Amino acid sequence: MTARIHPSAVVEDGARLGADIDIGPFCHVGPQVTLGDGARLVSHISLAGDTLVGARTRIFPFASIGHPPQDLKYRGEPVRLVIGDECLIREGVTMNPGTEGGGSVTVVGPRCVFLANAHVAHDCRLGEGVILSNNVMLAGHCQIGDFAIMSGGAAAHQFVRIGAHAFVGGLAGLEHDLIPFGMALGNRAALAGLNVVGLKRRGFSHEAIHELRRAYKTLFGGRGTLKERVSDVAEAYPDQEAVQQIVAFLRQGGDRAICVPRTGKDEEA
Repeated sequence: MTARIHPSAVVEDGARLGADIDIGPFCHVGPQVTLGDGARLVSHISLAGDTLVGARTRIFPFASIGHPPQDLKYRGEPVRLVIGDECLIREGVTMNPGTEGGGSVTVVGPRCVFLANAHVAHDCRLGEGVILSNNVMLAGHCQIGDFAIMSGGAAAHQFVRIGAHAFVGGLAGLEHDLIPFGMALGNRAALAGLNVVGLKRRGFSHEAIHELRRAYKTLFGGRGTLKERVSDVAEAYPDQEAVQQIVAFLRQGGDRAICVPRTGKDEEA
């Protein structure tokens, strides 16, 4: 099917439009924008810069996508924003492209959900199926693993890593890295256990959840330094894929410390 473009919409020369797209009233599509097949722009949406919107992604009114990054060091160098297929971007969402200091690209994986007024800053990288609820704020250079969820009003400090299947509670201020499958609550956020509800919803077996719980107790309640406890867990659960994901996350490290329980030990790996 051909593109359906409302007469009040502005699509600049150079924009690349896929098949069966729908551009609603008062939208603006810049000259470097690419819209994948079946993309839907409801109305009053501004798409700018070198931005790729994946196939069948839906964007709702007053979203601002691909405009220059909110980084005072940005001087107009070429940067990019890539949004995966089948994403849902609700009202007032803002997404910025990358910066030269962060690889020049912001990447959003497929099937992500962004509820009203969520913000994805420059150089962030989001995996598949990530959910940002209303008013969630990601600072620059954050990395969010597959199927992680951030509840309403939560914020992540720049360079924070959030592991796959993790959960950040509403209004939490996360300034440290959150392990895969972990749950962070409070301001400043602390590790509050495992995201057991999310694990069950994603189909993890009872055995896998039980092993994760045992490994968690060793990591954050055992003796020795965190580095020593990571080694202990790696050796104790060699065949548990989920546990090994946590081990790899902790060993990889990043620019931020690790989010730990308020009563737990806080040695850095």
